[in-house]
Amino acid sequence: MIDLDHLRGWVGRSETLDDDVTASKVAALAATLDREDAYPAAGDPLPPPWHWTLCVPAARQSAIGPDGHPARGGFLPPVPLPRRMWAGGRLTFPQPLRVGDTVQRRSQVMSVDHKSGRSGELVFVLVRHEFHGPRGLAITEEHDIVYRDMPAADAPAPAYQPAPTQQAWERLVVPDDVLLFRYSALTFNGHRIHYDRRYVTEVEGYPGLIVHGPLIATMLVDLLRRKRPAATIAAIEFRAVKPVFDIAPFQLCGQPQDDGRTIKLWTRDAEGSLTMDMRVTLA
Repeated sequence: MIDLDHLRGWVGRSETLDDDVTASKVAALAATLDREDAYPAAGDPLPPPWHWTLCVPAARQSAIGPDGHPARGGFLPPVPLPRRMWAGGRLTFPQPLRVGDTVQRRSQVMSVDHKSGRSGELVFVLVRHEFHGPRGLAITEEHDIVYRDMPAADAPAPAYQPAPTQQAWERLVVPDDVLLFRYSALTFNGHRIHYDRRYVTEVEGYPGLIVHGPLIATMLVDLLRRKRPAATIAAIEFRAVKPVFDIAPFQLCGQPQDDGRTIKLWTRDAEGSLTMDMRVTLA
């Protein structure tokens, strides 16, 4: 039973975290994305959405829950559902963060909502983040988190939307354990679904390791940066539609729109399904 009134007691709860944009972390993420960038220099802009490596919670080992995340009931509400996923987000970039900047992330729980459907119980938590650097507000982010119940043994397989098949840009990604481990390390993400194959298959019932939603989103934006290196990104909106596993390659796809400012980006898995949908607005 979901006690929604209790969970909504977390609405308004806030958290502030500090960090620095270091050249070594920027270089490590560039290497993880298989880029050939020069080693970062002080003052270089941080590409969107590489800020996900910054201001990450550093819970003590004794405060880690069974899924590898910090135990529930701290900043985020203690939702009693086993599966937790990054469902999407909306971001704006008023100005870039830069290598050498000291950064503060100010976060607040904005809403907690509950739904019941064919797939079981769902709880949606909306968190707003603001990233402030030495020159003021640099990034705003609305972060959608979804908690799910385990599917029943006799539950029908979900029907997924087919991905578009016409794109101007594409890049094949072959995910593996090392890629997922490196991104988990860069984001200090202990969620076991990304590196613990026994846990993700035997406890949560997935067929393989799950590719991080923010990693996929970062790769989509990286596809745009490879095709339009001089582009300035003003906003990103994305939603995760279907989990991506490390058991098969997937395709990054992009299609510039006629207005000259909008880029549609998406991922297509080996079954032809849409797994992430993104819209990027250029400045």
